[in-house]
Amino acid sequence: MLQVLKTLRWAQPVRALSSVTTSSAATNVTTTASVPEPDKLFSKLEIELRGVDPAVLKSYTWFATTAADHLGIEKGKCWSPRKADHERMTLLKSVHIYKKHRVQYEVRTHFRYMNFHKLTGSTLDTFLEYIERNLPEGVALQVSKTELQQMPEHLRQPPEQV
Repeated sequence: MLQVLKTLRWAQPVRALSSVTTSSAATNVTTTASVPEPDKLFSKLEIELRGVDPAVLKSYTWFATTAADHLGIEKGKCWSPRKADHERMTLLKSVHIYKKHRVQYEVRTHFRYMNFHKLTGSTLDTFLEYIERNLPEGVALQVSKTELQQMPEHLRQPPEQV
């Protein structure tokens, strides 16, 4: 059985993959004239950053706005609230008794907001991919886009007089 497999393996031509690809390419010769879709337009891009360290958020905001400058994106307002969001958890030190003895843990979440205006779809995709790939650890990113669309045809014409 082993000798049969050896003979079959060596009997097969080595260029099997190249012959398959050339035959599939030869049979798949169809020309389709695709009309490119117009690029979408976005009036505003709002980015919300959440993190534990405000210095990291400030540094990442500088990075994102510098990247927007290099891509020619119009910057809007970049701001952060004065106070962080506090979440406190109170736990008992002991498992079963001593209700007086408790421990408090606190998590502070800092926010940072950035706005960008007048973007095209391809620029927006490139910009978002770049800043998402370079997102530091411990930072969450939330994006909101506002797309510009043409007014529907039935709304363009004035209403008929009653």
